[in-house]
Amino acid sequence: MMPAKPLCLMCRHYYVTWDRDFPHGCRAMGFKSRSAPCLVTKDASGLECLSFVAKAGRRENDGAR
Repeated sequence: MMPAKPLCLMCRHYYVTWDRDFPHGCRAMGFKSRSAPCLVTKDASGLECLSFVAKAGRRENDGAR
């Protein structure tokens, strides 16, 4: 199930970088940023992220055991 708005933490393209200044990365769009890439994309284009792909085997409440 895809969330109503793309959430980078649930996307297979999202990764955490080693760069202290730009800790969030998006492999699909090829950039690093200070905030979540989906927010940067929304600010720059006015559109929700079109590259969102849900991580395989993840559910919304996996951590709530």
